[in-house]
Amino acid sequence: MKKLFDELSYKISKQTTKQYSTSFSLGILALSPKIRNAIYAIYGYVRLADEIVDSFHGYDKQKLLSRFREETTVALEEKISLNPILHSFQETVHQYKIDFQLIDQFLRSMEMDLHKIDYNSELYKEYILGSAEVVGLMCLQVFVEGNKSEYETLKPYAMILGSAFQKVNFLRDMKDDYYVLGRTYFPNVDIKDFDNKVKEEIEKEIHEEFQKALEGIKLLPNSSRFGVYLAYRYYISLFRKIRKTSAGKIINQRIRISNRRKISLMMGCYLEYKMSMI
Repeated sequence: MKKLFDELSYKISKQTTKQYSTSFSLGILALSPKIRNAIYAIYGYVRLADEIVDSFHGYDKQKLLSRFREETTVALEEKISLNPILHSFQETVHQYKIDFQLIDQFLRSMEMDLHKIDYNSELYKEYILGSAEVVGLMCLQVFVEGNKSEYETLKPYAMILGSAFQKVNFLRDMKDDYYVLGRTYFPNVDIKDFDNKVKEEIEKEIHEEFQKALEGIKLLPNSSRFGVYLAYRYYISLFRKIRKTSAGKIINQRIRISNRRKISLMMGCYLEYKMSMI
């Protein structure tokens, strides 16, 4: 029965999420059960593309990503794939009417990671749009369950939150991005000139985005508000730790939040949610 394959596909997407991200796994657990599988499917899909460009060294990444794009197109057209992660993703896309253009924009940003790019402001914005903002929009389409009016209202907030998350990731991953992958995303910033002043300017921008994004989180449906708020609080915690770390250390070590701290955050957020503080 195809139902068995559908169930297996979502289980594999869920396991992929748990394997790669404890923080997002906790956030998804805080969502309503009726939408969890869809978010696992989205995360599994974007993670697969990320792995191609970030981890599969020694292989033809361009060829792998091109094939992944082709397989995505076929899966969306035929509404089935023998790749379980692609299968659960295409089913989610169709069920929640996720715009195909969002998927195309995401894959374009993944393609940008295959090339050495000197990022200016325009390319920086384009990369963040595809790698983070549109992923937030895919999730938003699941959260609002087809309500177009609600989607349009929350769209700018979802994009801002995705942008803030990605910029925190850029700061967290500067060491590996530069020394392992040869990338520097921040526009017109030479890693050799990355000092506390430059870092503080980037952090000011992120702080403003987080403040704006919180307004949108409060407007989310009950089914998703707590889960998104938990992810927000995790990133705020990571961001605060990064702000306390010097520019010199940032480019030589990866800043982390312990699993114990993540659990503590979850408990604190749950109390805030129950007390209607969000």
